[in-house]
Amino acid sequence: MIPASTLRARFAAALSDMYGREVPAYRTLVDVASAVNGDVVARDGAAAERLGTIDRVTAERHGAIRVGTVDEMRSVAVLFGGFGMHPVGFYDLRDAATPIPVVSTAFRPVDSKELARNPFRVFCSMLVVDDRRFFSPDLQSRLSRSLAARTLFPPDLLTLAARAAADGGLPEPDASVLVQGAVSVFELGTDPVDRAWYDELEAVSSVAADIGGVSSTHINHLTPRVLDIDELYRRMSDRGIEMIDRIQGPPRWDGPPILLRQTSFRALAEPRYFRDETGSTYSDRLRVRFGEVEARGVALTRRGREVYDTAMIAVDGLGDDQAATEWARHFPRTDREMHDRGLAYYVDENGSLEPIVYEDFLPASAAGIFRSNLTSDGAVDTDVEGTVWTADSLAGALGMPVVDPYDLYDARVSGHGGS
Repeated sequence: MIPASTLRARFAAALSDMYGREVPAYRTLVDVASAVNGDVVARDGAAAERLGTIDRVTAERHGAIRVGTVDEMRSVAVLFGGFGMHPVGFYDLRDAATPIPVVSTAFRPVDSKELARNPFRVFCSMLVVDDRRFFSPDLQSRLSRSLAARTLFPPDLLTLAARAAADGGLPEPDASVLVQGAVSVFELGTDPVDRAWYDELEAVSSVAADIGGVSSTHINHLTPRVLDIDELYRRMSDRGIEMIDRIQGPPRWDGPPILLRQTSFRALAEPRYFRDETGSTYSDRLRVRFGEVEARGVALTRRGREVYDTAMIAVDGLGDDQAATEWARHFPRTDREMHDRGLAYYVDENGSLEPIVYEDFLPASAAGIFRSNLTSDGAVDTDVEGTVWTADSLAGALGMPVVDPYDLYDARVSGHGGS
């Protein structure tokens, strides 16, 4: 029997291999991240591994995918359930500075031992096709019909994934069939794209076009973890790879790393086949997929997150040095003070504080990465009411709980008898 953690590790590695073949710049990103990580460990020794061993950090990935309907989202939940990944957190990117017509959750392991074995997580966004701020009744009707006509996930694959979830793994050769089948689902499609339909959706949102303007889904980005994201940004730029204009998330400072910092190279103009109004096919390019990278820090408590939100407003628009100075007005510079003020999660091992790594996502950062790689901001009608989605309504649609990340961090601390 191949356990879920091994299936998950094999899935993450196979996706990484596939994405590297399809997006060669991703291989460069992984190589640079590995080099930076090696240099940080050589420089800082054991301190570099306080938020995860170098083996975990090197293997760590998160992916991002997009689907169009509740039924497709349910299928995602079944598929990832076979790898021991469960929906955690609710993110509404329609509330972002540049609204994006999706709601999202992250599928990941929830048990600390499973996270240690392999923490692979996938951020999955679902198009909200009935939100009148983005889609007229006519466009919703046509988009819904188009989405209903496609099948993203083969039924046999979902049956196999459900068996893996029920049994906690699979024997060979079923294990290999599951991994290979799951990877193939997320390969870039080769069907010609209806140019006029894609352009109509892109006028609303580039993300809507990426979801509803094609007949398949794909990995939108795959993200390695790095121990020094500022150094990685510099090295990637030195190699002539165009990066987005900033690192998303908190500023660099001399205190404990907090939550999540992310950046990416810009979406690439990739060749795709298109179909025009006469039915003729031709080659053109689309900018959809990009290479993201992340640096993870300590998870914040609810109180810490309130301070974080205030601090992020305070540093908005400041230069690096000014932002670091301002940040220190909101957060203490030591783990002990962070712990004692109830701002972050730590396990107290006989007086020694071990930080609990943040395993989740930041909606503003996710939207910022998406926005930096969009070909247009699209259109939104702010004079009408949007469709209401919450964590509870997403859980109802999926037919399973959407776990509150704070509950997982709280349980992790209480399980060790700390605070």
